[in-house]
Amino acid sequence: MMVTFQELEMYKNFDELAEDVIDLAKEILPDQLFYLSSISEAQQIILKHSVNNTTIPMAEGLVLDMDNSLCNRLDFQNKQPVVYEDVKDGHGLGAFEEKLEAVNVRSYLGLPISFVNGDRFGTLCAVNDKTSQFDARSITLLQRVVRIFSYYLELERFAYRDSLTDLYNRHYLSRFFEAHSKTGGAVFYLDLDGFKKVNDQYGHETGDVVLKEVASKLEQFIEGDADAVAARLGGDEFLICFAKPASAAELGESAARLLASLSQWEADYPLSASIGIAQYPAGGNQDLKELLRQADQALYGAKKSGKNCYSFY
Repeated sequence: MMVTFQELEMYKNFDELAEDVIDLAKEILPDQLFYLSSISEAQQIILKHSVNNTTIPMAEGLVLDMDNSLCNRLDFQNKQPVVYEDVKDGHGLGAFEEKLEAVNVRSYLGLPISFVNGDRFGTLCAVNDKTSQFDARSITLLQRVVRIFSYYLELERFAYRDSLTDLYNRHYLSRFFEAHSKTGGAVFYLDLDGFKKVNDQYGHETGDVVLKEVASKLEQFIEGDADAVAARLGGDEFLICFAKPASAAELGESAARLLASLSQWEADYPLSASIGIAQYPAGGNQDLKELLRQADQALYGAKKSGKNCYSFY
């Protein structure tokens, strides 16, 4: 699961640490333009960069298409850098070479940054509008800087993520809702139907696998929606928070689609879900604890109605 930029904003001292990474990199290779980025499958966003003494366009917050970025060639699995001391020196870049020339990139050094579990975070890169020489010692030192930064990221991630499913936890949910409490929106409070039977019949290890699969289904359900987050509250209870207004009809349609997904299992588990829905108005002073109480009451109504259904507060 990729880190979100909303999550980065909650990391303690992230800006300061990111600037330290850039400063350390500049101590190692002072003639380079360094940038720190976060990436997803489709996009790369520049988070921090050093003073730009080149003709290469660079700005914090700049969004790049991964198909147009050399960072797309990094080996995250083996944590190997990509080095082009001269992009015109027969690297077989083809049409990509023209794209680099258009933004004045003549040399490139890219180092992958990953979380401990292997998830990609982003990159630390050095670029220049002139040819460069990247010696092995400098690359090794930069890899050490990246490794230290990865440990910091892991500590921050641990504070906001559920250790089993890697969904967000209550702590992150509270911070997220605090930042979006006046936008208006809704929460889906989910509880699995039949989860105890799965544990009793297949064992708790299988139960953990099921919880991870539920998490994956929830992530897929909100994929591409920057105004929604999924969290695990504990046990087999989950929550989706939508930080934007929607009609009851729209929410009901979404809940029905989610229920359909959570009732389909390749292993034919006797499993489904029930959903309690609570809405909150825009511009209000909604309390998360009260909103969860309302959603929990609605969930109780769904359970009483026969399970595998949703109910509004």
